[in-house]
Amino acid sequence: MKTLKSTLSILAAVLLVAACGPKEKTVETSDAKAVASAENATTLAINTENSVITWIGSKPAGKHNGTIKLTEGQIGLSNNEIVSGNFTIDISSLKNLDMAGSKGATDLETHLMSSEFFDEATYPEATFELTGVTPYMAENLEADKEEFETEFTPATLSEVMVENPTHFISGNLTMRGTTKNITFPASVSINNGVVKAIANFNIDRTEWNLTYGDEASAVDKAKDKFLYNTVNVGFELEAGTKASL
Repeated sequence: MKTLKSTLSILAAVLLVAACGPKEKTVETSDAKAVASAENATTLAINTENSVITWIGSKPAGKHNGTIKLTEGQIGLSNNEIVSGNFTIDISSLKNLDMAGSKGATDLETHLMSSEFFDEATYPEATFELTGVTPYMAENLEADKEEFETEFTPATLSEVMVENPTHFISGNLTMRGTTKNITFPASVSINNGVVKAIANFNIDRTEWNLTYGDEASAVDKAKDKFLYNTVNVGFELEAGTKASL
């Protein structure tokens, strides 16, 4: 009888999970698009020392956060507007911060760079290539994604996005050999030839074949044994504070 009750409980949970699955994306994602042209633009080198990418990954039992470094990049300006840009991400520079200095951090970093996640040995770099920049309009913001509720449910786009965004940025993000175009809100400033851009948004990691422990199994969800597909990504970029390329 106890076994039957347990089975029925899991079945009920599975049905609940299936009924409450995500209905909306967190950022607009599509196939790769044509890269913005840098013709006749003033090219500024991204200051990699003053730029950083952040990440947060979540599971029902907790979450982890960290950083990844840029190796190079550039932004093209024309009439004081961004018209092109790209940067390269060094996957081997991935660091965990919430457990920094511990064996747990080292183990997590090693796992994230393994073939079960980024497969750093095969794909040592990720890239972002700008495809468009448009003024921010709140009515064009993607709806928040509905997440499976646990103690550590990922924050929604509206909760993590920067305050007072000025633009929507679109670009081709390539990770693990897969390229997808994403669009997200950002705060961009251009003063005296210096460009600063800040953004914080969510992506669905499975779009780039990062499927380890994903949410596909309703049974695993019922047992809280999964990793959220939603990953928070943030960046702070600065260009024009060192020699142009």
